Amino acid sequence: MADRPPADRARRGRLTRYVLLGTLLGLTWAASLRGWMMQLVGSESTVTWSGTFGALLAPAAVVGALLGWAEHLRRTGGCPRRRWLVLAPLLLPIVALAQPGALTLLANTGQGGGAVGVTLLAMAGGAAVASRGRLWWRIPLGLIGFALVPAAYLGPPMRPALDVGTPLGAWAATVFASLFSTMALACTIPLRADQPHGARA
Repeated sequence: MADRPPADRARRGRLTRYVLLGTLLGLTWAASLRGWMMQLVGSESTVTWSGTFGALLAPAAVVGALLGWAEHLRRTGGCPRRRWLVLAPLLLPIVALAQPGALTLLANTGQGGGAVGVTLLAMAGGAAVASRGRLWWRIPLGLIGFALVPAAYLGPPMRPALDVGTPLGAWAATVFASLFSTMALACTIPLRADQPHGARA
């Protein structure tokens, strides 16, 4: 079998790097989020294979890989269908709600709805930042999408120990605001303009 042309090998190498980098960043983001969740719940928080790894770390790594693929496509001339990858973050709430008993818990207590809400708001914020539409809808969309950032500091604490006036509470609010903003900016990748064909990737 003949060797692949150098350009093809280089392209595949760039694709591999972006996908692996996206996977690593997604995994790092999810691990940080899990640390924040442990502070949010307190001593009742438990780490399990199915919950922590199966429902959070693994899907976040896949989402990161898909967004890394989207960035590769954007930097190599683009692909019209890559914009569908903007839906990749929805994998997070889908997997979370697919866990046994999750839908029943959501219906009875509302627990789990945060995963859906945070993801949708991050996607809205990303669309507001990256879309090339008119400002009359991008500005309110951005205000809605990023509303959780000030809310992390101004809203009531989930438990007294996380009052934002304490070092622990201020740290927890900053972690959440940073993670949410990072997710929203990651959601911009499939929506950003393509690089000109032949541009350095």
